[in-house]
Amino acid sequence: MTGSVGAPAERREGREKVAGTARYAAEFHTPGRAQGWPVPAAVARGRVTGVDTAAALAVSGVLAVLSHENAPRLAEPDDPTLAVLQNARVPHRGWFVALVVAETLEAARAGAAAVRVTYEAEEHDVALSVSHPGVYVPEEVNAGYPAVQDRGDPEGAFRSAAARVDVAYQVPPLHNHPMEPHTSTARWEDGRLTVHTSSQGTDAVRGVLAGLFEMARERIVVTAEHVGGGFGSKGTPRPDVVLAAMAARETGRAVTVALPRRFLPSVVGHRAPTLHRLRLGAGEDGRLSSLVHEVTTHTSRIKEFVEQAAVPARVMYAAPHRRTVHRVAALDVPSPSWMRAPGEAPGMYALESAMDELAAELGMDPIGLRVRNEPDVEPDSGKPFSSRHLVECLREGARRFGWDGRDPRPRSRREGSLLLGTGVAAATYPVKVWPSAAAVRALPDGTFLVRINATDIGTGARTVLAQVGADALGVPLERVRIEVGSTELPWASLAGGSGGTASWGWAVDTACAELSRRLAEHPGPLPEQGLDVRADTRGTADVESAWARHAFGAHFAEVAVDTVTGEVRVGRLLGVYAAGRILNARTARSQFVGGMTMGLGMALTEGSTMDAAFGDFTESDLASYHVPVHADVAEIDAHWLDEEDSRLNPMGSKGIGEIGIVGTAAAIGNAVHHATGVRLRELPLSPDRVLTGLLDRRVRGAV
Repeated sequence: MTGSVGAPAERREGREKVAGTARYAAEFHTPGRAQGWPVPAAVARGRVTGVDTAAALAVSGVLAVLSHENAPRLAEPDDPTLAVLQNARVPHRGWFVALVVAETLEAARAGAAAVRVTYEAEEHDVALSVSHPGVYVPEEVNAGYPAVQDRGDPEGAFRSAAARVDVAYQVPPLHNHPMEPHTSTARWEDGRLTVHTSSQGTDAVRGVLAGLFEMARERIVVTAEHVGGGFGSKGTPRPDVVLAAMAARETGRAVTVALPRRFLPSVVGHRAPTLHRLRLGAGEDGRLSSLVHEVTTHTSRIKEFVEQAAVPARVMYAAPHRRTVHRVAALDVPSPSWMRAPGEAPGMYALESAMDELAAELGMDPIGLRVRNEPDVEPDSGKPFSSRHLVECLREGARRFGWDGRDPRPRSRREGSLLLGTGVAAATYPVKVWPSAAAVRALPDGTFLVRINATDIGTGARTVLAQVGADALGVPLERVRIEVGSTELPWASLAGGSGGTASWGWAVDTACAELSRRLAEHPGPLPEQGLDVRADTRGTADVESAWARHAFGAHFAEVAVDTVTGEVRVGRLLGVYAAGRILNARTARSQFVGGMTMGLGMALTEGSTMDAAFGDFTESDLASYHVPVHADVAEIDAHWLDEEDSRLNPMGSKGIGEIGIVGTAAAIGNAVHHATGVRLRELPLSPDRVLTGLLDRRVRGAV
C-alpha cells in the first residue's frame, strides 16, 4: 500500500479550472456552430393553437424555428418531460413550445422574442394543501420505497404517551441552480451523433438519445468533460440535450443549447414543497413509544415524482409503534425531481425539529434524547447496521462545540438587540452502490492509465479514483493517470445519491488489484502496447447486503437573531460525521462544508413561491432566489470519525456529498428557537417570519 487513499491530494483538474482551460459543454467550438434559444409557454395549462415564425425568421442570422409543427418526430420517451416539440399540449407554464436556431446567441435570443405563439388556455391548479381534493397515496415514492409503512399501533401509543408533540412543518419548493446551467452541444456526422453535455451521467444520456432517435447506442458518443455542478438536476437528461440534437439534425450544423437560468426552475426539476405532520409520543424517560410522520407534496400531471421525505423516520430512532405515509397531488406544475439529499433534507428537517420540541416538552437535553432513542438495529428492515456511530458524532460534536456550557433556557443570552442561541440536529444518508466497469493499463514507462466513464461534477472524482487505483496497484499517485467523462470509456453509474465514488472506486480497485496480480506473474518487460485488465462489478456491487448501510452525522449551530430587523446570522456551524473511510481529506472537507452551506441556504435564504394566478415560480433567478455566500456564516467547520467499516465496498467508504445538508437546517432552526423562544415551523427563516414570530410572542405577553 502506498498510502494515497486518505491523503489530502490536490485536485487534478484544479489548475485547468483556475486557468480557464477546462472545457464545459458550451465551449466545444466547431466551424459553423449555431446557437439555440428555447421559447417557453406563456400559459399554465392549455394547448398551442398557432406558431407565427415570420418575424423570427426575418431576424438577421436566424436559421430555423422548430415547433411541434415541424420538429423531427421522436420515439415516445420513458420520461415525458423529454417529449419536447412533439405536440400542441402545454402541461405547465415554461414548457418549451419552440426553439430558435441562429448563427449567434444574440440572434437566437432576438428570434425567440419575435416568435408569436397563440394558446387556448385552460383553468389551472397549482396550489398545494393537505386538504386538496386531488391528494392520493401513491404506490411508491422516489428510489422505490413504499409510500406507507406501519408498525404496531402508533395511534394508540400516541394517545397513551406521557409526553406528546403534534406539530406541522413546511418546506417550500427549492431549486438546484448549479453555476453552469444545463447545456448541450450536438453535431451529426455520417449518421453518428456526438454530444457534449452538462450531465451527471453520460451513459444514461446516450441510452435516452438512442431511444428517442431510434438508433444504435454505438453510433452515439456523449461526453461530460467538466460539469459545473448539478445537485441532482443533471442526474437525468433534460430538454437541452434533446433540443440540441434535434436542431443539429435539422440544420446540419453543430448546435449549442444553453438554457437561460430563468428557464431552469420550469424544465430541469425542483425539490417539491413538502407539508409535514409529526406526532411523537414518549414516556417520561424520553423513550419514544410512537412516531408518526405524514408528508403531503405535489407532482406534475405528466410525470409522478414523490419526494420520499418520511423515509428517514423509518431508520433514525427506536420507536416500537411507527407510521410513515406519503400523499401527493398532481397539479399543473413543472415536474419535480432530485435535489441534493432528496427525501432526507426536508424529512430530517421536520423530524429533527420535532425531536427538539419533544426534548423541550420533557425538559431533557436534545442530545440526551437522541442518545436514549438509539436503535440496536435498523427499525425499518430489522437488519444490523454495518456501522452506526451517531452517538459518537453527537458527543464529539458536543465536545468541540462547547455544548456542556450551554444554558438550556430559551432567551438566556442577549447582546444588545441580539438574541443568541445554539441548536443541534442529527443527520443520516443511505449508502448507495451500483455496478460499474473500469479498465486499467500498465505501460512500459512505469505509468498506469485508469479509464472509467465516471462523471466529475466538481467533487474531485478524478483525484480520488486515481488515489484508489494507486493504492490497489501499490504505486505512487503520480504514476497513475485517469480518464473519465465519456461513453467511449468503460460504462459507469451516474454521479448521484452520494454513490458515485463508492461505485466507481469498487470497479477501479478491482481492476487495479487484478492488474497488480498479473504484473507479479508477468515475466520480462511489458509489451509496447502495455498490459490491460478490465473489471465489471455486476453481480458483486449490486448484491443485496445483509447490513443496513448508512452514513451518520451531527450538526451544531450558533445563531444571533436581531430583534429589530428579524435577521438571523449564523456565527458557527459544526458538522461531525461517521462516513466510513475518508478517501481524500481535502475533497471530503470541501464536500461536507459545501453541503452545510447548502443547508444554511435552505434554513435562511432559499425558497420559491408558486404564483397561483400565473402558475409560475416567482423566484426564478439568482437575483430573487437567494443562495448563501461567504459572508452568511462566520465560522464553518467539518470533522469526521475514523470509522472502519468492511461491509461497504473494498475501500470501506460511504458517500459524503449529501449528508452535509441533511441536518443543517434543523440545527439552525433549533438554535433560533433557543435564542428567541419562538418556534418557527416554515422555511426559510426569513426576517419577516422571524419578526412576526417575535411580535406574536410579545402580543401573547410572553416577554
